[in-house]
Amino acid sequence: MNPYTVILAAGICGIAAMAVIFSIDALKLSVSTQEYDIFVDPILDKQSLFVMGRVTIQNIGSQPLTNVHVNFGAGDTLELGTINVGQKIIVSPPPENPMEFVIVSADNDVFVSKAFREMPKMVGMMGS
Repeated sequence: MNPYTVILAAGICGIAAMAVIFSIDALKLSVSTQEYDIFVDPILDKQSLFVMGRVTIQNIGSQPLTNVHVNFGAGDTLELGTINVGQKIIVSPPPENPMEFVIVSADNDVFVSKAFREMPKMVGMMGS
């Protein structure tokens, strides 16, 4: 057998092995591993004249989330009802809310509590 054929076959096998490994890693990102799971990202955007808060809520499980409640603290709550698989919702707390934390809960023992985080400021952007 020609040595170039052996090298070519080894290269093709190596590329195929890497493709399998990378596709398995990518599959983990797109296929939900839990039935009931939620992603919550509370962000504060501080400008020179005002502070704006928003909370991104996404169902990353494989089943719909029911009876979803958002608690912004200071007695401010919001009822979202049902969030379907993959659905993303962005909500904002009332303007007079201190925006320190947010608690999102749903049926099937789904509970997430997170503190608001500030957006990084970039040179030339508003509020920087």
